[in-house]
Amino acid sequence: MQLSIRLFAGLAEVIGSQTLNFHVAEPPVTAGKLKELLSASYPEAAGQIAVSMVAVDREYAPDNTVITESSEVALIPPVSGGEPSPEENSTQDGFYTVTEQPLRTEDILNKVLDKDHGASLVFVGTTREMTGSERTSALHYEAYVPMALSKFEEIGREVMERWQARCAISHRIGHVGVQEASVIIAVSSPHRAACYEASRYAIEELKRMVPIWKKDIGESSETWKGADPASSDNRPIPPR
Repeated sequence: MQLSIRLFAGLAEVIGSQTLNFHVAEPPVTAGKLKELLSASYPEAAGQIAVSMVAVDREYAPDNTVITESSEVALIPPVSGGEPSPEENSTQDGFYTVTEQPLRTEDILNKVLDKDHGASLVFVGTTREMTGSERTSALHYEAYVPMALSKFEEIGREVMERWQARCAISHRIGHVGVQEASVIIAVSSPHRAACYEASRYAIEELKRMVPIWKKDIGESSETWKGADPASSDNRPIPPR
């Protein structure tokens, strides 16, 4: 069985490709077994493979998930928030976007404004220059775009169900300079308490489970954040 596996961030750099054509001699294969086979074939990447998760058809897959030749397979390293695209990628309703273009706060806020909502909030995540004693020149973001958009929609549905709030999310990929926005989340709801809670939930869930990675470009080095194979805390967690 021949599988085409998408790779991202530091894992793609170690293996040397963003797409891996991998032969499975004894199909069928489970997600857990696939990781074992990949670790054996690419020992230099075994540490990162161990803390990565398999995504099958754009959903995080438990180890016992059976993979077929027709499955869309990706290996998701610990998220820190890809492949860059020259165009904007949006869901059909336009509420969720992944783009290389600069983000405009007003445009994203306008998506969620409602005449029956008395509260609205905008969260803006920007590139900071200093982290402790380390200086950042810029960040480079990468995303598994189709799955990222699907997860944004999942967050938006939960926000609506729990807080009766509207949510719009835009995330930038590619080069993001200091003080530039990498993510903007707009939320509106009938009352302010729900608006605060929904906004906090949206950014925390985005950081927890959406397949977006960032490379910290410093004065003397470049490092993928969230890709430390020694840290199990960086492992993406499937939604409950």
